[in-house]
Amino acid sequence: MKVYLDDERKTPEGWTRVYWPEEAIELLQTGKVEEISLDHDLGDDDHGTGYDVVLWIEEQVITNDFQPPKIRVHSANSSAREKMEAGIGNIERYSCGG
Repeated sequence: MKVYLDDERKTPEGWTRVYWPEEAIELLQTGKVEEISLDHDLGDDDHGTGYDVVLWIEEQVITNDFQPPKIRVHSANSSAREKMEAGIGNIERYSCGG
């Protein structure tokens, strides 16, 4: 399964659309997500951002030996993109045995 987290963009063909971090995390917990593409700004920062998904994956990799999917960032928010990509770098380091 490919998961696309975004509040505005058109969902690419073949991807499952979610609008909120908890929806993405729920799908990740199934173990069936092969790839996930994340936007940062989802229209209500109090409800969460794409970075929350990165943090969840990072925690699961470190504490539960979670095998992460391929992670992409498609956010136009450049500072948030950098923060998310740094988290993805950590995930990749930890998931490859450090």
